Amino acid sequence: MISLGIESSAHTFGVGIVTSKGEILSNVKSMYVPPPGKGIIPRDAAQHHSNVAISVLERALKEAEIKLEEVDCISFCQGPGMPPCLYRGASLARFLSLRWKKPLVGVNHCVAHIEIGKLTTKAKDPIVVFLSGGNTQIISYVDGRYRIFGETEDISIGNAFDSLAREMGLPMPGGPQIDKLAEKGKYIQLPYTVKGMDLSFTGILTEAIKKFRNGVKKEDVCKGFQENCFAMVVEVTERAMAHLGKEEVLLVGGVAASKRLQEMMRIMCKERGGQMFVVPRENAGDCGARIA
Repeated sequence: MISLGIESSAHTFGVGIVTSKGEILSNVKSMYVPPPGKGIIPRDAAQHHSNVAISVLERALKEAEIKLEEVDCISFCQGPGMPPCLYRGASLARFLSLRWKKPLVGVNHCVAHIEIGKLTTKAKDPIVVFLSGGNTQIISYVDGRYRIFGETEDISIGNAFDSLAREMGLPMPGGPQIDKLAEKGKYIQLPYTVKGMDLSFTGILTEAIKKFRNGVKKEDVCKGFQENCFAMVVEVTERAMAHLGKEEVLLVGGVAASKRLQEMMRIMCKERGGQMFVVPRENAGDCGARIA
């Protein structure tokens, strides 16, 4: 069986083609890039998706070396996401489904991140740490369904990184830019907020911006911000491992690509006798292969 997946929840329009055996035949995407210092403007991102949709689809089919009539189902990101962006992907999916008489399958954005991680890493029963521009959740499969054991109480970690990066005039996405600057910086103390199994990033973001505006070096602000945010996530993840008695951690979502986060999480897992898995970088962010 072959599934064609369409991703359009935020800044990325992607088409991926995957077999029921887990073979990724193609994974083509095009990203809307906002002006420096600006965030995603949903209307502009949606227009970008409309402009590139057909070319991305054609490139995905060419890369997979198949024709649309050979596809068995059309899958699309049903949410969560930005409504104008989601609409573009759903519209193309419905058209292809009707035109080629293929089943149409709506896919949850968050579950797609988890499943591509499990597929590509072979993790069996992990604590899933889902970190992205819109999500910060500690998830695991228990009693027949995915359950959330910890999450942000306000903004996501990816949103926090992007907001700080915009304040500093850095290009988007902000996470990789802050990673680079943090490597050259010295640690400074910033608010650390863990509430039971939940996290909060608004306080640390506000204080980081304040320090930057008051003349603290950009590199030092990034170092303190990164270390504290990631330490908060590691603490909650370790607590979930202890609570559920599980020995695997799987990092998924765009923020999972951070080398410093991976290092900190790997140390924690090693000390507990556990194992850490990371979704491959090409599948960490939004892409059609996840949906397929």
